[in-house]
Amino acid sequence: MGATNGRRLESPGTLQADPKDDVATTPMTTDSPSVPRRDRRRKVGAYVALTKPRIIELLLVTTVPVMFLAEGGVPSLWLVLATLVGGTLSAGAANTFNSVYDRDIDRLMHRTSNRPMVTGEVTPRNALLFGAALTLVSTIWFALVVNVLSAVLSVVAIVLYAVGYTVLLKRRTSQNIVWGGIAGCMPTLIGWSAVTGTVGWPAVVLFLVIFFWTPPHYWPLSMAFRDDYSAAGVPMLPVEQGPVAVGRQIVLYSWVMVAVSLLLVPVADMGWVYAVTALVAGGLFLVEAHRLLRAASSGATGPALKPMRLFHYSITYVTVVFLAVAVDPLLHVAIG
Repeated sequence: MGATNGRRLESPGTLQADPKDDVATTPMTTDSPSVPRRDRRRKVGAYVALTKPRIIELLLVTTVPVMFLAEGGVPSLWLVLATLVGGTLSAGAANTFNSVYDRDIDRLMHRTSNRPMVTGEVTPRNALLFGAALTLVSTIWFALVVNVLSAVLSVVAIVLYAVGYTVLLKRRTSQNIVWGGIAGCMPTLIGWSAVTGTVGWPAVVLFLVIFFWTPPHYWPLSMAFRDDYSAAGVPMLPVEQGPVAVGRQIVLYSWVMVAVSLLLVPVADMGWVYAVTALVAGGLFLVEAHRLLRAASSGATGPALKPMRLFHYSITYVTVVFLAVAVDPLLHVAIG
């Protein structure tokens, strides 16, 4: 998922004239008041890109529904907003540290070659200071506005992603995304703790749903960009093993994920809204996972595998299932 949302950043020091400008009669100069504004906008955009906003969006999708479940209805809107602000700052910090450390391999991968650390739009020193500032502000914010437990969990999430995944696992093992994905599970615990001040079993179950969802979500993307990861020397599973072996792992994790998602029904006394949604969405996930395995088993490789179909559906899956987590307490229809 590219942090620039598909937009190519301008190279440092360059300017793009407005097509409507008459450059023959009104040449752009550094004295133009629009130049500093454009520079500031570009610089702000570069720092925002460091935080990888699209990843943050997905993390927040798993935070708010858990708060509804913990409350058993609609939580304080101020608490929701405060948790979202803290979560955004925390995830932005983790992603910024990741961007700094991975700048060498990002330069080698086509889909990441326009990130700010690669283009030089932001220096490593400034990015580290930015990440440290986000860490400090998010921790203080959580501790003062939400609660101390949420602040601790936020710091743990940053360390797990920035150090555990980025530094220790990503370049050393094909299981990097499995164990490194724990950081992406933390929003479920943070959302629950923000409301209750504790970590309950429903939050743990949803933590496990995201844990088992992460490999079948990310490995299809790695299959699509296998050559990129191979060129960068990152031992993602699709680089280390063939499509059939990867497909089998995806199917295995998908089945466990669906089973764990249904475990929430007895653990949190979920009703029909969640149960039906989890069954249907999970069933479709399994269909798509088995389709990918069949394609691999038939000898398909590369684009013929259509791995991005599962990748895109995995985002829909987690969004729909967690939406049901939020809606079920509001429209609860008991089972049995």
